[in-house]
Amino acid sequence: MSTSLIGLICIAAMLLLIVLRAPIALTMALVGFVGFGWIVAFDPAVSILASGPFETLSNYSFSPVPMFILMGVFASKAGMSQELFQGARAMFGSWRGGMALAAVTSCGIFSAISGSSMATAASMSRVALPEMEKNGYAPTLATGVLAAGGTLGIMIPPSIALLLYALITEQSVGAMFIAGVVPGLLGLVMYGLTVAVLVTVFPHIAQPGKATTLKEKFLGLKGLVPFTGVFLFIIGGIYTGWFTPTEASAVGAGATLLIAVLRGMRFAQFKEAVGETLIMSAMIFFMIIGAEIFGYFLSVSRISFSLVEYVDSLHLGPYMVLLCVLILFMLLGCVMDSIAMLLLTVPVVYPLIEAAGFDPIWFGIVAVITVELGLITPPVGMNVFVIKSVAPHISIGDMYKGVMPFVISDLLRLALIVAFPVLAVGLL
Repeated sequence: MSTSLIGLICIAAMLLLIVLRAPIALTMALVGFVGFGWIVAFDPAVSILASGPFETLSNYSFSPVPMFILMGVFASKAGMSQELFQGARAMFGSWRGGMALAAVTSCGIFSAISGSSMATAASMSRVALPEMEKNGYAPTLATGVLAAGGTLGIMIPPSIALLLYALITEQSVGAMFIAGVVPGLLGLVMYGLTVAVLVTVFPHIAQPGKATTLKEKFLGLKGLVPFTGVFLFIIGGIYTGWFTPTEASAVGAGATLLIAVLRGMRFAQFKEAVGETLIMSAMIFFMIIGAEIFGYFLSVSRISFSLVEYVDSLHLGPYMVLLCVLILFMLLGCVMDSIAMLLLTVPVVYPLIEAAGFDPIWFGIVAVITVELGLITPPVGMNVFVIKSVAPHISIGDMYKGVMPFVISDLLRLALIVAFPVLAVGLL
């Protein structure tokens, strides 16, 4: 039996286990171990199982993951999300749909130091959703804008998804972060335009807010300053070479801790923040370990090379190859966690993208935007379930109905970046 056929059998078995709701991290590790042992031998497979986790956990390149998570948790524990939303709310004053615009703006700014979409959605929904419901906003708009706004956390740097993509494909983490700035801000602007269109076409879904004076708008900026300052400090430091992306994660976490302490965070909240960070980091590192073991199996099975040869034999154009890959991402995104999907699929499809001649940095941005869609599309839109945990009285159906306009917005953004790659790589 050829190694490629063994590879296909093992991948089919892995997909079956995932469908049966087996933990994805454990599934990748198990299939990688069995597949490697089947092709090579089980003694070397046991050695990989013994040494792989240690090598992954001791890899300095992965150290930004817990630091970026810690930044977001510190900000949430210090109550910075409340002040951020109130500041954005004052800026939009009496506009119809102003609270929804404030919510999506807050999500974009919060995600700039969070790096996690689900953390952004959870933090901002606790603050903004009760206010929007109190002011007569339709549940579809209120939940849709928060679920979609949370996805900005996966793109606006520092982003854990961009970091992992860079490490998997051996690209510059700093280059990936810089490339994510314009697409991330473009997503924020397009979400705002989507809200504006919705409240214009369906005015009953949102009420005008309370008018604010110029002084109140100016004072509202106070809530935006800490987030904007940390974001500009991190991105500016990376862009100018003051520090590496790994060092930037520690600098950012330290700066956010200082802001949180100055805002009154106590030791009990500090312990809670560290505990939450450890739990979230353990989940991500478990998936990374599984992906590493699965990667050894992919290498010896040569299935990626066989896939490249097969696609080459079909004589497809580069953009047809890209379309097939993106459709695969969208389908898997409907049923899988975004980080797990990146870890699972990028090692397989990346050789196809290289063979098609696409810029790897640009493809990373396109891939992450596509992964974003999976966070808000049925049946497993993780951000939708995060909002559901905060608002159990609102039906899942209403939430999915609310996010559909933002899914269309993301598809338009994806089309723009495919048509105009300079949007992703223009700052490099």
